[in-house]
Amino acid sequence: MPELREHAGRHYAVQFHYALPDDAWCVELSEAVPAPASWAEIPNTVPHLPGAAFLVAVIPDEDPDLEPTVHIHSHDEHIIPYEIMRWFMEQVAGQVERCRAALAQEDPEAVG
Repeated sequence: MPELREHAGRHYAVQFHYALPDDAWCVELSEAVPAPASWAEIPNTVPHLPGAAFLVAVIPDEDPDLEPTVHIHSHDEHIIPYEIMRWFMEQVAGQVERCRAALAQEDPEAVG
């Protein structure tokens, strides 16, 4: 389930997924788009869905020597408000901590 936030009348979404080929968690930031009008009658339905990601943080969780990175995926210019960027980076930092903690439990010497 994506996390949604509104800022200055625009909606943004952060969602997490695992990229198996990269052995990494991805945290994506996108501008949220309205959910289909036909969903309005469905209980507990979100009013917005993630759009196409324009920032993707890749957080490796198998190799402690690989650093997290942020990738920009956009053909258009996106202006990201400071508060939204902070929110996104807080989500990324939280995922980095979870991955490092899990790796430390598996191999305490792997995380320095």
